[in-house]
Amino acid sequence: MLYMNIYFIYSHSSTSEDWIAEKAIDRGLQQLYAGCSSTLSETNPWWRLDLHHIYRVNRVVVTNRNDCCAERINGAEIRIGNSLENNGSNNPICAVIPAIPAGESYSYSCGGMEGRYVNLIIPGDMKTLTLCEVKVYGEGNLASNGSTTQSSTSGDWFAERAIDGNRGLHEQYKGGCSSTLAETNPWWRLDLNNVYSVSRVVVTNRIDCCVEKINGSEIRIGNSLENNGNNNPICAVIPAIPAGESYSFSCGGMEGRYVNLIIPGDMKTLTLCEVEVFGEENRL
Repeated sequence: MLYMNIYFIYSHSSTSEDWIAEKAIDRGLQQLYAGCSSTLSETNPWWRLDLHHIYRVNRVVVTNRNDCCAERINGAEIRIGNSLENNGSNNPICAVIPAIPAGESYSYSCGGMEGRYVNLIIPGDMKTLTLCEVKVYGEGNLASNGSTTQSSTSGDWFAERAIDGNRGLHEQYKGGCSSTLAETNPWWRLDLNNVYSVSRVVVTNRIDCCVEKINGSEIRIGNSLENNGNNNPICAVIPAIPAGESYSFSCGGMEGRYVNLIIPGDMKTLTLCEVEVFGEENRL
């Protein structure tokens, strides 16, 4: 699954010298004084990662320090959720870490728990939380961090409206959809900014008079911008989507940076009320 490497905010309850919070996600050396974060000795020390979007977290991998104090990780709680109450430390528990040997990395299953925040906290007095690496694996909508364009634009039905995260505004003229003009082979393209193995694409159709206009649309995925990306391999052809519905199309791990939707033919209009892309980064 996706290793979430786009981290927006990381923090912890206190900082011991230059053992800053972001050193726990730097993929660097898990060695003392080089690649670890650490709090001071305090009551209930915590570390928090803000994923910026809500993800379904499958597992969290934690790497322990490699020096004298490996036992200090014992009893640490991994918590996942969307609340910042008590700095996020009141969110549901994924796992409690009984122990991790010095310098080792242990994986903890979270079973698809949903959340924006991943916290580690050690309950108790005079505790120190040191983390040499934290990796979070799960599934999220890759489209939300991408950029969009389309072959033409009808009024203010801009390309980016298809990735605004809002499936609820699909009525015509209410601003929740993208749309091209009527033209030959209209297309819409999402740039994921990195190469991913795409497991599925979810497309939400319009809810007004013209739901049949999506019929025959091709979902294409690849790394080429030849013909504006429309020559990339086909993931699926959309036969039909009922008004206002969201249908999922399996892409089986196709690799690509670009996700295109195109309707072949003359005098076609491509309207998309939401496009969601799920997968994993292929460089891991």
